[in-house]
Amino acid sequence: MTEPAVHQEHREHAHSVAHEHHHAGHAAHEHHHAGRGARVDHTGHEVMFRNRFWVSLVLTVPVLLFSPVIQEWFGFTMPEFVGDRWIGPVFAIAIFFYGGLPFLQMAVPEAKTRRPGMMMLISLAITVAFVYSVFALFAAPDSGFFWEMATLIDIMLLGHWLEMRSVRQASGALNELAKLMPDTAERVTPDGSTEEVPVGQLRNGDLVLVRPGASIPADGVVEEGHSDVNEAMITGESRPVEKNTGDKVIGGAINGDGSLRVRVTATGAETALAGIMRLVEQAQQSKSNTQILADKAAGWLFYIALAVAAVTAAAWLVAVGLEIDVLERVVTVLVIACPHALGLAIPLVVAISTAQGARNGILVRDRLALEEARQIDTVIFDKTGTLTEGQFGVVKVATVDGWDESRALAVALAVEGDSEHLIARGIRRAAAERDLTPPPVSDFEAIKGRGIRASLDGRTVYVGGPRLLEMLGSELPESLQRFTEEAGRKGQSVVYLVDTAQPVAAFALADVIRPESKEAVSRLHALGIEVAMLTGDSEAVARAVAEELGIDTYFAEVLPEHKDHEVAGLQGAGKRVAMVGDGVNDAPALTRADVGIAIGSGTDVAIESAGIILVRSNPLDVVSIFTLSRATYRKMIQNLIWATGYNVFALPLAAGVLAPIGIVLSPAIGALFMSSSTVIVALNAQLLRRLRLAA
Repeated sequence: MTEPAVHQEHREHAHSVAHEHHHAGHAAHEHHHAGRGARVDHTGHEVMFRNRFWVSLVLTVPVLLFSPVIQEWFGFTMPEFVGDRWIGPVFAIAIFFYGGLPFLQMAVPEAKTRRPGMMMLISLAITVAFVYSVFALFAAPDSGFFWEMATLIDIMLLGHWLEMRSVRQASGALNELAKLMPDTAERVTPDGSTEEVPVGQLRNGDLVLVRPGASIPADGVVEEGHSDVNEAMITGESRPVEKNTGDKVIGGAINGDGSLRVRVTATGAETALAGIMRLVEQAQQSKSNTQILADKAAGWLFYIALAVAAVTAAAWLVAVGLEIDVLERVVTVLVIACPHALGLAIPLVVAISTAQGARNGILVRDRLALEEARQIDTVIFDKTGTLTEGQFGVVKVATVDGWDESRALAVALAVEGDSEHLIARGIRRAAAERDLTPPPVSDFEAIKGRGIRASLDGRTVYVGGPRLLEMLGSELPESLQRFTEEAGRKGQSVVYLVDTAQPVAAFALADVIRPESKEAVSRLHALGIEVAMLTGDSEAVARAVAEELGIDTYFAEVLPEHKDHEVAGLQGAGKRVAMVGDGVNDAPALTRADVGIAIGSGTDVAIESAGIILVRSNPLDVVSIFTLSRATYRKMIQNLIWATGYNVFALPLAAGVLAPIGIVLSPAIGALFMSSSTVIVALNAQLLRRLRLAA
């Protein structure tokens, strides 16, 4: 079977890094500039760096085994044979030209722009070590740096591989979903029959039949049928989601026991899955301030290394004259100026934090946004669809003596029948949550503008609002009157159940607050973050929601086009603001905010205005962003300190500052310091895996 275009597209998108069709020279032309340093765009080169790392690592084994320094350290000797002294150098030279060449090529743009960064620092260290070691082969065989050069190249290759692998690894579940996209679809023809076609041939507007247990072939809207759909792979929602006529479905989701007819609204690159893949790609290409700081640190070390080397050369030439020891001292300074750990300090943390985020439904579109989140002191939530579910529901029930809430809801459910009115839907949801069964009723009759009437056990029962009570001439009992007044203060709508002209129950209906919202606000307060709310609803509704959730500030009756003004107002007051919205009409506010967070964007994931996308509609994931941001930044700074801190001591010692009292840092001891720094950085980054996020 030929793989359909859309299936192939998803797979190619998910596994583009699986084809090594770019060589290292091509990488040198893919730099982009951010901040002070030039940085290569590593997208598509993961396999190349991975392969070069493993090959170089294997080639490093004989270099280490035949190195006099390593043999002396560990107290062993290799068998002697003719030409054995050339084993290490030959393998090291191969490593330089195979594993080190990409760094030399990637250093070219840094050299051209006169902005030295990590690439020039690496290139300086490995080139000096290579040239000196070749010279030392003949002048001083035991003083070469071949083993040091080889291990430095290995570590830097590993760092680049990890950096490029990080986002792909984080989106592993999404890549698995890409594999599950169906090859074919059943398209409904104009005469009502079906035909099997490759998914790549589907177009917007096509009607497809999705049988029980089948994968949904494209994003669309249900035109006919009822089923529970498993969207866990995309939205993170573990429970199957009920789908009825008019509901949206996501390509790649798994249909339940019902049969659905779906009108296609998006295929190929326009689907939610493709949007998520694009976000992942953008996150990989984006660059954070901490990465820029690492580049700056590398640039500073480059100049410091040259300066210290020049001073070292001048001082030792004056002190002892031109000797091989002077050259070795200068080379030692230049080689150990490039710490192995600096190449791992940021990539390791990025790899782990990105994976942690994705496992918790956090897609980072812009790494800078995740880093900025640690400085946020105010979070603004859009109310509808973010703190609330964006749908009408029963939020409170009151009954008279002789009736209980369950009985009242069951009778109201029976009277409303199959009505699609917002109030009817709200009552149906409330009854479904309590697993209530409606009693048998008959003689339904809609009373225009007032409510609905039906017969129950020979009595007439009604469901309707205040105008129904006017028509019936009914007066509310005191308990229901108090209930109505309280609901009115909160901006809630009230409908009544009337049994034989006597009101027996009242239902307060409003946009249902998500169960996680209150805990999310509480946890944000615990982090020292103020919480504000934006809504187009009335003052009464906004006040009621703010009071219930413990929100510090609210802005009511705000038009969508004015939401960004409120964000700007808080920023003008010196606040660092994060905006959380559903991404539909919040784009200007999301863009205006210091950090834009789109929540619940499973089917609208390709939003351009948010730096962070939350796949689930769970406000607790917002808390997770700040927890992850603070922990990530903390680890990055710790690693940068460990990676560069030893240079403060190593460079002066390597230069021979303490030589007059007999303390000189040999290349071997310098390398040992460097290796221990690398181990500490790696272990410190791994501690991030123990981070527990809120949701």
